[in-house]
Parts: sequence; C-alpha cells; structure tokens
Amino acid sequence: MKYSASSVWENKDRYDIVVVGAGHAGCEAALASARLGFRTLLFTINIESIAMMPCNPNIGGSSKGHLVREVDALGGEMGKVIDRAFIQSKMLNQSKGPAVHSLRAQADKADYGRKMRGVLQNQENLEIRQMEVTDILAENGKVTGVKTYSGAIYHCSAVVLCTGTYLCSRCIYGDVSTQTGPNGLQAANYLTDSLKSLGIRMYRFKTGTPARIDKNSIDFSKMEEQKGDEFVVPFSFTTKIEDVQIEQVSCWLTYTNEKTHEIIRNNLDRSPLFSGAIEGTGPRYCPSIEDKVVKFSDKNRHQVFIEPEGLDTNEMYVGGMSSSLPEDVQYAMYRSVPGLENARIVRNAYAIEYDCIDARQLKSTLEFKNVEGLFSGGQFNGSSGYEEAAAQGLIAGINAARKLQGKEGIVIDRSQAYIGVLIDDLVTKENHEPYRMMTSRAEYRLLLRQDNADLRLTKLGYEIGLIDEERYQKLLIKEKQIQEEIERVEHTNIGTSEEVQMLLDIYKSTPLVSGIKLSELIRRPELNYQCLAPIDPKRKSLPYDVAEQVNINIKYEGYIKRQQRQVEQFKKLEDKRIPEDIDYDEVHSLRIEAKQKLKEMKPSSIGQASRIAGVSPADVSVLLVYLQGK
Repeated sequence: MKYSASSVWENKDRYDIVVVGAGHAGCEAALASARLGFRTLLFTINIESIAMMPCNPNIGGSSKGHLVREVDALGGEMGKVIDRAFIQSKMLNQSKGPAVHSLRAQADKADYGRKMRGVLQNQENLEIRQMEVTDILAENGKVTGVKTYSGAIYHCSAVVLCTGTYLCSRCIYGDVSTQTGPNGLQAANYLTDSLKSLGIRMYRFKTGTPARIDKNSIDFSKMEEQKGDEFVVPFSFTTKIEDVQIEQVSCWLTYTNEKTHEIIRNNLDRSPLFSGAIEGTGPRYCPSIEDKVVKFSDKNRHQVFIEPEGLDTNEMYVGGMSSSLPEDVQYAMYRSVPGLENARIVRNAYAIEYDCIDARQLKSTLEFKNVEGLFSGGQFNGSSGYEEAAAQGLIAGINAARKLQGKEGIVIDRSQAYIGVLIDDLVTKENHEPYRMMTSRAEYRLLLRQDNADLRLTKLGYEIGLIDEERYQKLLIKEKQIQEEIERVEHTNIGTSEEVQMLLDIYKSTPLVSGIKLSELIRRPELNYQCLAPIDPKRKSLPYDVAEQVNINIKYEGYIKRQQRQVEQFKKLEDKRIPEDIDYDEVHSLRIEAKQKLKEMKPSSIGQASRIAGVSPADVSVLLVYLQGK
C-alpha cells in the first residue's frame, strides 16, 4: 500500500535512536538505549496501547519465565513491572528438576500497561510520540532517519523496529475481516512497502486470541479452582521477597467435551482457517481450538483455563479456546463448556494476520545485514510471546546504543542464556511459523536455570552499563556466600545421633550406620539443604536465593559438571571465527547447497555455521581445514 504525505518537513530535534513500536520489545529497547545515555524517541500508534497484552493476561510460563529473569538480570524492566502488577503467581513444574522450573504470573493487564508507561515517561533521555512511522530513510545502505504519516522526518543514527503484529494487520472471525491491529487498534499499513524497497524479505504470519467473557455469567461451581503459590518468588532479583507476598485471585479450570467438538466439526467450512481466507502461518505450539479438534481427533476433551484480566474488570480470558470461527458458532461452542452455559461474550475471539521478516536477514546482534544501523526485535522477527519480544527488544536496544558508542555488539551464545538460544534460532534457522521458546530448545538447560539468571548475566549487564554499582556489589556478596556455604557443607560431618536418625526417618531416608558428609545427605533424592537444618547447628541464616543455589549446586553437581564439559566443546567451535570477507567459492569440496547457505547467512563462527540448515558436518570439517590453512 503506497502512501505519500501531502507535505514533508524536517523535525529539527536530533535523536540518536528511534524505536518504532511500544509493545514489550519496544519498551525494553527504548529504555536500554536511553539508560545508556542516548537521546531516544519511541513511536507508538496509540499511547494507550503501551505495553499492552492483546492476548493472554500473564507473564512467564514454561521457558518464558527464564527469559523474563534473564531480561531482569541484564537490567531490563519486565520483571520489575510484573512484580508490581501481578494478581496470581505460580512456579510451574515443581515436581520436576530445577532446569524446567518456570515462574508464571497472572497480570492485571491494565495495571501492567500503566506501570510500564509510567517508567517510560519518567526515563531520562526518552521521549514518546504518538504517530505512525511510514518510511525508514537510508542512504548508501545506512539508516539516516524515519518519516511519519504526517510527513515529518526525524533524523537519527539508528532505528529499532518493534512493530509486533501491527504491520498490514487484519483481524478475522468467520466472514468478518477488518484491517485493524490487535484489540481493534489502528494497523500500520505503510511501513511494509518501505522495508521491501530496502530489500528486506517479508513473511505473513498469523496468531489468535480467545473470547473474553463476562465474569458474572460464569458458573464457577462447575470448575476446578486454581490458586496461586502460598510462597511467592518474585521475577526481579531486585524485588524484596516480602513485597510480593500478597492476597491472590484464583483462576479456574474446565474442559471442552464431545458436544463442543461436534459444534466445531460441523462448522469447519465456516472457519477462515480451513476455508483459505487466512493466508498467514499460525503458531504450532499455540493452536486454535478448531486446530486442536482436527489434529487431535482422538482427544475427547481439552483443558480450558478461565483467567481474570484484572482486578477492576469483569472480563475473563478463556485460555485454550482461541478461535476464528463465526460469532454464532463461538457462542454455541463456549456455552457447551461446563460452567459457561450462560456465558456472555464481551469480546469475540479472532485471528490476526500481520507482516513480519525472515529473521535470517539479521546478524546475531539483531542488526540487519544489508542496512547498517537498522535493528529489529519482537514478533516482527517472526517470534511469538511477550517474553520473547522483551528479550529481543532489550538486546536490539543495547546493540543500537553500542553501535553509536563504537563498541562491538553484544552476542549472548546458546550456553549463556535462553536469550542466546532464542536469537540464535531466529537468525540461523528458517522459521515457517511464529517461533516460541521452549525448554527443549536449550541444549544446556541444566546450566540455564531461571534461578541462576543473575549469576549468569548480571556481570554482563554491569559491563554494558545497565546494572548499577550497588546491585553489582550485592551480586558479588551473593556469589561469595554461595561458595563459602558449599565449601562448609562439603566439609561438615554428620554423625549417627538419635536426632539425626529421627530426622531421616521423618523423610523416609535410609538410617546411617556411620558418619557421613552433609553434602552426601543433600544428594539423596528425598532430602535437601533446607530440610537438614535441624541437624546442622553451625549453619548461618542465609537468604532464600543463596540457600536455593547451595542446594541445587550440591544435589546436581555431577550433572552440572557433565554439562559444563559439553559447553567447553561448544565454545571451541563458537570461538573459531569466520572472517567477514571470506570467499566461499575458494573453499573447495564444499557442497553447492552449503556454499549458497553460507553466502546467504554469513555466519560469524564455525559453531553458527554448523547450525545452518543445509550445512552438513562434512561441510563444517571442510571449512575448518580451509580456515586452518589460511
């Protein structure tokens, strides 16, 4: 769609960095660049939509909770804000090992947006402007500024694109199709053409959301109550434990049934998903209810979570039943679910299509390979989820600032963080659907736990300049406390006293026949550091997070060391850099497909080259030999 402003004029205010879009990616990008000292201008189509949650009313979840804590450890904002705006909190997967424990918080959606907006508005070096950006201006392959719908030109040295699901977006249910962004907000209809003119390849993706139902029309007696944790763990490492021990609201669990499925099957011909009315590719791991019924026809029911959208609204989110079916079918299928027989829909479910990019056009720093100074983050990169967006936005904002500082961009690798896995997957792998972070994608997940994100990344955040001296010194004290306590526990002997035997009996643990190291008791599956306190009189009173690290590091020591050895092998390939000016045509014995892929992707290391589809282990060996010869 072409657009030409009636008058073009130059805004005389000079900005260092312009961020386009104020969703979860844009918020983190703008805050990072402003906090690093650069005058930043944040554009949003609607100021009321800053940090909006257009779909699920929660932050975190399996693997996503890891991302939020990593964002916080690096100096980002999402964890701090959700700690102030949550209404229920749960640590997921507690019956499993610590590698997959993930924090998930139910948010008051309106309050979360208000609080994040407050942070942005009071941030030094940051200005917010409500206006649609229509053009990215570039000369000789380098960004020079942006142009808006009003015709204003803003000059800058770097741009971060965080357009989310707004580019040429279209909301669809049944035969109804409207050219709008999420929640009926204005779409951004002009920027796509500008990006294509810069040689940027675009995809068309799709996602969706369920209906919102009036709380007063729900019969909760037919559902299972889902309460939050009695002891709440905060997302941010800066939040005090006592500040998040609040009264929480409940969520509710119910199920679809055969009647629900029959209604859906009888109306598939009216679903734009199956009629061909929707062009975009949807997320495999967050399918619509009609997708579930078709693909999992052997299942006679699916979980449905009824979740409050906030304390000051009666809107309830129907998790697990996103749909693009017509309005009359939506009423029928929702009312077939126990507890929803008299449900009144406040907002219809809908699917949304939008333009995004093939992220393989990006460097690992999230800068475009062919447009210097143009960075990108969030769902615009072909990912899904608020948390994935925030993580990318933070890295894009940091690297835009570092480019202006004349410093090398920050690249977090797969062995350092889930953020590293996320970005590496996006920039090296062909994604034909919105990318979702999962614990199974992280090879070194026992090392990349959500509980140790600060120990892994806060020093880096300090070096970047987003972590202050006080927080950094607290981290050093924490590290020292953990190490000293592990050493003490490793050298503490426990005898066979009656008190010891009684405690072991309580936890159904084998009694002792001779003395043993305290660390050996901790390694028993049924025991842990915390429960052994009564027989450890020399133990100091330690903070919760320090005790947690002591327990995990001792209990899983063997597994941790094994994974650390694997990381050492991984690092050897990551450290073998590939020169930017390499001529792959000179590398004899490389297969034609491998040459094509390597020329296109321009990997920065042998490790990254090895993860590109179409590059075989044999190709990697040939490349290694060539580089060694050079």
